[in-house]
Amino acid sequence: MLTVRPSLSALVALFFALSVLFGAAVEGAPQRQRNRNGGNRNGGNRNNNGNGNGATELTSQERAAQIPDGISEATDGSTILDQTVTVNGLDLRFKISGPANQFTTASGVDGGAQAPGTQGTLGLNVLLHGDGGQSFFDFPNQAIQQNLAGVVVLAPDPNLFWGGGSGLDRTNGVAHAQAVNDLILEVLPQVMAFDPSNVFFTGVSGGALLLSGFFIPQHMANFPGTGVLLNCAAMAPQVNFVNGNAVAQSTRIHFQSTTNELELLQGSIPESIVAYEQLAVDAGLSNAQINALQTVDNSPNGGHCEFDEQGFVSGIQLMADNFATIMQGATATSAALETC
Repeated sequence: MLTVRPSLSALVALFFALSVLFGAAVEGAPQRQRNRNGGNRNGGNRNNNGNGNGATELTSQERAAQIPDGISEATDGSTILDQTVTVNGLDLRFKISGPANQFTTASGVDGGAQAPGTQGTLGLNVLLHGDGGQSFFDFPNQAIQQNLAGVVVLAPDPNLFWGGGSGLDRTNGVAHAQAVNDLILEVLPQVMAFDPSNVFFTGVSGGALLLSGFFIPQHMANFPGTGVLLNCAAMAPQVNFVNGNAVAQSTRIHFQSTTNELELLQGSIPESIVAYEQLAVDAGLSNAQINALQTVDNSPNGGHCEFDEQGFVSGIQLMADNFATIMQGATATSAALETC
């Protein structure tokens, strides 16, 4: 059971204590290979030719491109459209799920009935996966929940790292954040009718680093009154805020971790919590207002992203299944989330 707690200060102190206990940060990106479920299904033996004779090694991005896109059915019976577009010179592959009649006539979906650019009633929950892309292929948020249609976007990077680089050094964070923003505002309205004033976000590991470090500061002002779920990673803002006061006053942020988080993140998560709390203080919010908007939980006794205390994939699915309770419910800050 996960308990979402409204108080920040004690949990920040706990994160710092864990950082001292477990030692210095490790090198490289967040390591899904440490999870029981094995992390990225597209990883493993990086030489897909398997002959060991020096055959050309495919990148994670190239292997992902071999997985067919197209149209399929979601777990709740909705329609999934999987396609690739070019945004700001970057190839972005995305999946979007919703009722067939909410897709546009230009989308290629049978039954698509909306004119491109039409505003609909559905909101979106846009998920950015962790390093290597596991959650893109799993699409854990594909079912409509609390009137939010699911979207997942594949990082435009050879290693499928959001922000590129490695570890906490996300060298292409600015460009990737801009591409996600433009995909939502310019491309997605051409394939589905949705309400651009009701767009939420989920970050998983490396995807949470991009959201906390770059996207929230640069672009969250375009999505006021919504929120961001940061799963198993976060960093302090790496760029200046655009309309920071407005972002602090209207954005719901939940930081979710575990008791056995990766060493790399045991410093960066509390630093992010402190930075966003300070943003809210500077914006004039009271402690009660901050505690309602910004919540933290690291009570699950698991490893990286193992929120169900079982595995990476099942842990992320648990958070996706409970997204509405955590992020949209009136009692989200005190909700108990069952693992079944």
